[in-house]
Amino acid sequence: MNKKVAFYTLGCKLNYSETSTIGRQFSNAGFEVVDFASQADVYIINTCSVTENADKKCRKIVKEALKHSPFAYITIVGCYAQLKPEEISNIEGVDMVLGAAEKFRIVEFITDLTKENKPKIFNSPISETNQFVASYSFGDRTRTFLKVQDGCDYSCTFCTIPLARGESRSDNIESVVDQAKEIAASGVKEIVLTGVNIGDFGIRAGKREHKFLDLVKALDKVDGINRIRISSIEPNLLSNEIIGFVAQSNRFVPHFHIPLQSGSDKILGLMRRRYKRDLYIDRVKTIKRLMPNACIGVDVIVGFPGETREDFIDTYNFLNDLDISYLHVFTYSERENTPAFEMEGVVPGSQRADRSKMLHILSEKKRRAFYQTQLGKEAEVLFEADHKEGFMHGFTANYVKVKVKYDPLLVNELKQIKLDFILPEGDVSITEPAELFIH
Repeated sequence: MNKKVAFYTLGCKLNYSETSTIGRQFSNAGFEVVDFASQADVYIINTCSVTENADKKCRKIVKEALKHSPFAYITIVGCYAQLKPEEISNIEGVDMVLGAAEKFRIVEFITDLTKENKPKIFNSPISETNQFVASYSFGDRTRTFLKVQDGCDYSCTFCTIPLARGESRSDNIESVVDQAKEIAASGVKEIVLTGVNIGDFGIRAGKREHKFLDLVKALDKVDGINRIRISSIEPNLLSNEIIGFVAQSNRFVPHFHIPLQSGSDKILGLMRRRYKRDLYIDRVKTIKRLMPNACIGVDVIVGFPGETREDFIDTYNFLNDLDISYLHVFTYSERENTPAFEMEGVVPGSQRADRSKMLHILSEKKRRAFYQTQLGKEAEVLFEADHKEGFMHGFTANYVKVKVKYDPLLVNELKQIKLDFILPEGDVSITEPAELFIH
């Protein structure tokens, strides 16, 4: 009987693409991949260092795994595993911790599932993590996350990602195109390009060989993929040329997620971001001029050291005035070994929470206003495989979320609909077919 392995992923789309790739490695090695809630012989937990309480979350997931299978072999990988392997090894039940350079060789390390008294740690210095390992998610959902870049050469004062993932490095264009063709042949209709800093695509062995726009143009020619979505991209790397190409593309969708982090030039300077707010305004205006129906998402951090109430109000007003569609709000949390950790002007937790609440409310206002602009329009929806309480959902190309009564025949199907009206609770009804409505 084949040994069984289960996975749990914390964090970003990039982590999901890598977990899926590691899962295929186990399948090729003769393991049966099962759901996390099943009884497995091995549990792999892919961690994140960006989300708060990494230690607490990791402990909880390990505990849940051992509830399902008390004698299972527990291995921890991911950003948290690279940054704090000793801390993780002290979690009761953990058998192995693998760093960034080791995680894709995990099958080599798990040769014996015997639980020992002391966890094994294989964790090379991040400077030795310089190889790009291609990854993409498959089978988890109808959209596929395709990793095109890893690591980061930026030095934002709040971020541990360069310490956890190393220097910026990329796949080559030919390899990415080949993977996109494989994905297309499998029947997947949407690819989401992902990485740590995807706009910096093109660096191989420390030298720049291509630009992100070169990759975009190459992928636009891949037959069989209906949609390609760009995940988060830095505003200084989202060139007008990229925006212009997406505007006339048949495959790249009018949806951009652009990190801002603060609407105050003072705070952007303290964060060591590589742009000022005027550049951000220019990018948003260019997108909306060329693609009036485009959806624009924004990352913003509240409570960064030195952020006064006046600075926050500056950010709030800046976002309120921008023609954007939704916000991802992050409450600043201290990270050891970052410059921000030593900065003065610490914002009390209660103020961080208040500011976060204000921006979450603003985000809902922005999303509703964006949905309002879409009423009366026809749109094509790609339906996802997940379902809950008798409903499933899908997304339009410009990221309007559609909720529908569950029908297995709709999974991974593109359907033309018409957006009709916003319901009192904030959903949007559509007229064709009658049972569909936006959530």
